Amino acid sequence: MTYEYKTKGTCSSRITFDLDGDVVRNVKFTGGCNGNLKGISAIVDGMKVEDIEKKLSGITCGFKNTSCPDQLAKAVAEAYAKQNG
Repeated sequence: MTYEYKTKGTCSSRITFDLDGDVVRNVKFTGGCNGNLKGISAIVDGMKVEDIEKKLSGITCGFKNTSCPDQLAKAVAEAYAKQNG
């Protein structure tokens, strides 16, 4: 299933990814810090939702109370919950 998540409170505006069971693939960010987000996308490709949540949840960016990695953790958790309703 391909999922699209509208981010909140970050420079990136959207995250799209594929969810196959509990495995995340093909993560793409719209906007944000291009190189860093390409790196994060490559690192999490093939990871399980639970592992992404554990590693990225709660990361902040500067003065913000969230970050692109934190938003990715929220996105994959939301997608997984919807998929397994």
